[in-house]
Amino acid sequence: MGRAHSSDLRVRIYAAIAEGGSRRAAARRFGASAATAVRLAQRQAQTGSVAPAKQGRPAGSGKLGAYREMVIGWVEADGELTLCELTERLASEHGVSVHHTSVLRLLKAAGFTVKKNSAGQRDRSR
Repeated sequence: MGRAHSSDLRVRIYAAIAEGGSRRAAARRFGASAATAVRLAQRQAQTGSVAPAKQGRPAGSGKLGAYREMVIGWVEADGELTLCELTERLASEHGVSVHHTSVLRLLKAAGFTVKKNSAGQRDRSR
């Protein structure tokens, strides 16, 4: 995913357009594409601001968003569950088919880590 242009550049491009210059001329003057200048002018007209829109998916959305607390509860109740066991349990009990990596990301975001104790056994901690 690309990065947004800086706020300073956005303001300068729009200021050049607002002074009466064409969008293409403003873009050429500041080294941006003509499409960028056109989109900035449209954004200013629609929202009243040239600030960039938020990028990415909102936190907590996705397939596992609704099951987050339940999965965390399973892990806290039985710390010995593997990721594959968690995905199988989700599929059998709730019909949710996800990859075990998705469950790993959910648990990492919740603060869980997998450590080995002195006996070499896995132990989940939060």
